[in-house]
Amino acid sequence: MQFPESWLRAFCNPPLTTQEVADTLTMAGLEVEELKPVAPAFSHVVVGEILTAVQHPNADRLRVCTVDVGQVEPLNIVCGAPNARAGLRVACALVGAELPPGDDGQPFLIRLGKLRGVESQGMLCSASELKLSQDHAGLLELPQDAPLGQNLREVLQLDDTLFTLKLTPNLAHCLSVFGVARELSALTGAPLCAPEFPSARVGNQDTVRVTIEAPDLCGRFSGRVVRHLNAAAKTPQWMVDRLARCGQRSVNALVDISNYVMFELGRPSHIFDLDKLQGGLQVRWGRAGEQLKLLNGSTVTVDGSVGVIADEAQLESLAGIMGGDATAVSDTTQHVYLEAAFWWPTSVAGRSRRFNFSTDAGHRFERGVDPSTTAEHIEHITQLILEICGTADSTCGPIDDQKVRMPTPMPVTLRVARAAKVIGMPLTQEQCAGALERFGLPITQREGAITVLPPPHRFDLQIEEDLIEEVARMVGYNQLPHTPPIAPITARLRAEAQRSPYAVRRSLAAMGYQETINFSFVDARWEHELAGNPNPIQLLNPIASQMGVMRSSLLGSLLQVQKFNQARKVARVRVFELGRVFLRDASVENTDTTVQGFDQPMRIAGLACGSSDTLQWGRKDQDLDLFDVKGDVEALLAPRKAVFSPGSHPAMHPGRCASISVDGKHVGHVGELHPQWRQSYELSTASVVFELDLDAVLQRVVPEFKPVAKFQPVQRDIAMVVGDTVTHAELMAAVWAAPSQGLLRDAQLFDVYRPKVGKDATPEQGSPNRSLAMRLTLGSDTATLTDEQIEAAVTAVMAQLTSSLGARQRS
Repeated sequence: MQFPESWLRAFCNPPLTTQEVADTLTMAGLEVEELKPVAPAFSHVVVGEILTAVQHPNADRLRVCTVDVGQVEPLNIVCGAPNARAGLRVACALVGAELPPGDDGQPFLIRLGKLRGVESQGMLCSASELKLSQDHAGLLELPQDAPLGQNLREVLQLDDTLFTLKLTPNLAHCLSVFGVARELSALTGAPLCAPEFPSARVGNQDTVRVTIEAPDLCGRFSGRVVRHLNAAAKTPQWMVDRLARCGQRSVNALVDISNYVMFELGRPSHIFDLDKLQGGLQVRWGRAGEQLKLLNGSTVTVDGSVGVIADEAQLESLAGIMGGDATAVSDTTQHVYLEAAFWWPTSVAGRSRRFNFSTDAGHRFERGVDPSTTAEHIEHITQLILEICGTADSTCGPIDDQKVRMPTPMPVTLRVARAAKVIGMPLTQEQCAGALERFGLPITQREGAITVLPPPHRFDLQIEEDLIEEVARMVGYNQLPHTPPIAPITARLRAEAQRSPYAVRRSLAAMGYQETINFSFVDARWEHELAGNPNPIQLLNPIASQMGVMRSSLLGSLLQVQKFNQARKVARVRVFELGRVFLRDASVENTDTTVQGFDQPMRIAGLACGSSDTLQWGRKDQDLDLFDVKGDVEALLAPRKAVFSPGSHPAMHPGRCASISVDGKHVGHVGELHPQWRQSYELSTASVVFELDLDAVLQRVVPEFKPVAKFQPVQRDIAMVVGDTVTHAELMAAVWAAPSQGLLRDAQLFDVYRPKVGKDATPEQGSPNRSLAMRLTLGSDTATLTDEQIEAAVTAVMAQLTSSLGARQRS
């Protein structure tokens, strides 16, 4: 909300500077977002009157003006403005004046000079040259009663400051200049000049029949007929200036008066052209299909949840939001009907946003407007209308005031001990009572407690915490004590044997994966099919029908991402997600971070499909397979050694799925997507997926220092024939189990050979045995190995393979 400081001080003028007023309001919860001068700095600009304006002898578009600025002799000034004419009072910059900077950022100085051979002793200014507005079509025209020679800043009250307040929704009572002044008076103790509303003399008995059909929409409706007005009257300049400084342009006198009272007192109102009304008015909820053309030119279609004001022929207004175009006032209007009502906040909230616009009236009504002052504000509007648009024949009808359902205030009790605990400083009952009374709240006291009956304009006082906030605002947030924490502040350092989730994200990103973030609410079908979860956790109020359960696996979300990319012709996809899953677990109890009966572990899952590498010239394109992703999983878990064994998972191919374990503990699965789900989810390419417990991925081995070997290692190759069912893991386990006297440093499988049987045999028809070639690396930290030591270690390895796996040396 924006308003000028001078208007605020007209109601409450504390002995504080502008900045001190802003700080006082901010520390009381009315945040002053910006302080801005009404006009930029300029000097030596005074009121002048053009006495004569004749054509320049040497220029078609210039005029030579004689200007009276209150000095002994008039000034001779050359001007090119089209509206320069005799008798006009204008802003005149004298020689030596400094005008606001131009586009180059430099101040504009007025000097004595000649224009086309004629001396010019100053400059006549437009509003844009003084940075008062964007209007540069002609000279700034001043009122004819503006004193000649007086400083323009004094005449137009330009030494003023615009306050811009950022109000929270509970401060609806401050959505007016008077409301802010009321707060400022309470905070500073300065007297409040409350406006008076004298009753207008009733000169006719005309009324408009109003029927309130929806008390849940409108609780009070006040109206009055005013006849024989001059709607073409000009709005006074003081009102135009105040409206402009509130960010509201002038429309016409009647509309300006309605807007002025809204900014002044926070009371939105509406003025109907009485001659355009057809019969009486009904205040009701809209009916499906009804249409209304609004004052902003748009046509809206209402339904039963939107309040309206209608006459006997059509809709005339959106209740509490905006009037209709059909009964809008104009310069030819002679008779009007004034309306001020109390609309229930719940009946207005959200309605204007439904039609993609917002209004100042709706902004106020949806937060709550004082229902007790509609008649008084009708009197105030009437007084302004008669002063500005009144004629000798103007008459007013009586105020028709209907109260059908007024808000009933509910007492709220403040416990002094509770207030002191919440605010964090000692408070006495006298301090709390004094703070509430200064805000104008009626109170009753008993030992240790204060009860408040909220006044009609305070819709925000509903619970005890609201009263505690009022006490804190009166104390001033800047006065609250700075209490250091009692508990020691220690940094939560991560153990060296654990890495952060961000490090895991960076590792996968370095492998070419992209992170995705998906909803924890998923389709129940995903849980049944991909997670094998027949009883997923149901949501009581799902945001969509296909998001009705909590996920127990991340794989469904990743498949959805693959399908999304496939629809956009993206063939190569590598994505991962790090997130929480939700499992039923009766052993989980309620704590600060857990919910009874539900386990919520963190997991990391990935999906890859398409080419194994990006497009390149170095090697042929090759489709990704299980072993590519298996290598990514090994790199992610490194330096810890992952053990892969045949496994099963509902989402994965039964013959191409591996169970992953680290240090003997199962941590996840990796495998190719099951062909059934690939077909069911209409995926064009087979994808490989993995899902791991995040805790296992975060663990890492702390590096240990080992000296470089002083003696050269020795390598020996052996080839052993083993059964076709022997796995690589079993082979390596047998090698390392051999009694090599600590000489074995490394063992690597580097060749697999399946011998043929018969002349035309193929590998598929060959021997059930395979020949596995391994390279053993032997070494010692104390001496160079002898041939006997080497031979003994190799023999021990082959003997272990024979005893454990039934292997024999290949001949």
